[in-house]
Amino acid sequence: MTTHDLTKALTALAPEQHKYAIKGIQRGIEREALRIQPNGTISQQAHPKGVGCALTNGHITTDFSEALLEFITPVSDSAEETLKQLHDLQKFTLSKMGDELLWPISMPCFIEHQDDIALAQFGDSNIGRMKTLYREGLKNRYGSMMQAIAGVHFNISFPNSFWKSLQTIKGDTGSLQDFISSGYLGLIRNFKRELWLISYLFGASPALCNSFLQGRSTELPFKKLGKGTLYLETGTALRLGNLGYTNSAQSSLKVMYNSLEEYVAGLKAAINTPSDIYHQLADYKDAQPKQLNKNVLQIENEFYSPIRPKRNANSGETPTDALLRGGIEYIEIRALDVNPFAATGIDIEQIHFLDVFLTYCLLKDSPAMDWDSQQRSTENLDTVVSDGRAVQVMLNRSGETCSLATWGAEIFTQLQHVATYMDEAYGVSYYSETITRLSQWVADPDLTYSGRYVKQLKESGVDNGYFALALAKNYQQSHETTPYHVYSDNYLNQQAEQSIVAEQTLKAADNVTFNAFLDAYFKAK
Repeated sequence: MTTHDLTKALTALAPEQHKYAIKGIQRGIEREALRIQPNGTISQQAHPKGVGCALTNGHITTDFSEALLEFITPVSDSAEETLKQLHDLQKFTLSKMGDELLWPISMPCFIEHQDDIALAQFGDSNIGRMKTLYREGLKNRYGSMMQAIAGVHFNISFPNSFWKSLQTIKGDTGSLQDFISSGYLGLIRNFKRELWLISYLFGASPALCNSFLQGRSTELPFKKLGKGTLYLETGTALRLGNLGYTNSAQSSLKVMYNSLEEYVAGLKAAINTPSDIYHQLADYKDAQPKQLNKNVLQIENEFYSPIRPKRNANSGETPTDALLRGGIEYIEIRALDVNPFAATGIDIEQIHFLDVFLTYCLLKDSPAMDWDSQQRSTENLDTVVSDGRAVQVMLNRSGETCSLATWGAEIFTQLQHVATYMDEAYGVSYYSETITRLSQWVADPDLTYSGRYVKQLKESGVDNGYFALALAKNYQQSHETTPYHVYSDNYLNQQAEQSIVAEQTLKAADNVTFNAFLDAYFKAK
């Protein structure tokens, strides 16, 4: 899209009847963090009893492993409130963890063997057992080390007022929900085209402990630091690369984003297609199951994507069935590393940037994206992951070579226009200020998270693991001495107690065997 096209869209939004339509952006954050022992090794303790049941506590749960906590904020239209809620959830959880700490970076360390990573346990209810068996499948398919990587998921939805204004401006006379779904898919396509920028700015995993490789060879140009650290001099986000949260077995899955039906069909094909790779692993019908089923994907959540269209599902409803029923409700951004420079793992500046960047992705034209275009976006991401801070790094822009600096500067010029519109709508100045500040990072890679991280790591002279451990202790003390902002100890204790009762109720309601439960679940798919 040309700058002229984006300017045209912003000009159409300028009149009084549309000017404030974007006010009311809703957000939610899911932050993952490994529980570690004081020496940095992964916790071997069960999920802290004081925070309730992982299956039924909507704020504090676990992800892949018993030690991988996940903090989930409710939906809010205040970014400041969301970060305060995230702080409170972590403060409360730390108070229930004894002397354990929260690992402050994405890549795990001090793990000698993947068997040290215990699978998350969700109780004896059928749904709880299904969640644990799913994780058993992930372990047997991809290994536990990859699953111990932590990230931050950023959920966002634009207000109906904004969609109605856009629909009016574009002269669309169809249903509002169809217009919304189409708009979100356009956003996703544009996000994928320029995903490399997120990795460049906010990638914060340029280093890892050599134990993570578990003896595997790699062609990445690692340098060594100290006794146990490997780092990429100009890398950004190993978590998003081939060593991280990717799935080479899924590379053949052609999940596309040009229509909701196309996206759903691609995912449904994957969860219903027998796998040539995993067919030898016993599934739930076996006496000793190693996975839920033998398909390419056990369930839809196994599809690893840096961005997902989402709708809150009804009980027993799959994510894709929810999308088909009601259309896209919000977008989940899954491309963020844990921010090592923030106690909460994400900061307000990132949220302000994402507000602007995602609005820009929504407003600019978004042509259909064929498979070759998706592959180009993946290749650009891989380039930035391994070498994004190099001088004159080159990317593939619509089939032509373009420097990251040139492309990045052009994007920021357009982001500044979007930020100005958003500042005027919200009556603030922070959107423009954020874009102005971060635009400097394109010209100076040392200002990026990965640049700062590598610099501090080298200056400290300590291994990556001990550097992160020192951060973990600082953040633990910070949470301990900072009061609650939104919640209270009493409220969060009540939530924990209610989650235990809710899990017991779920278990008592089971009236079929585990196998019969899964028979019915997969038959419905």
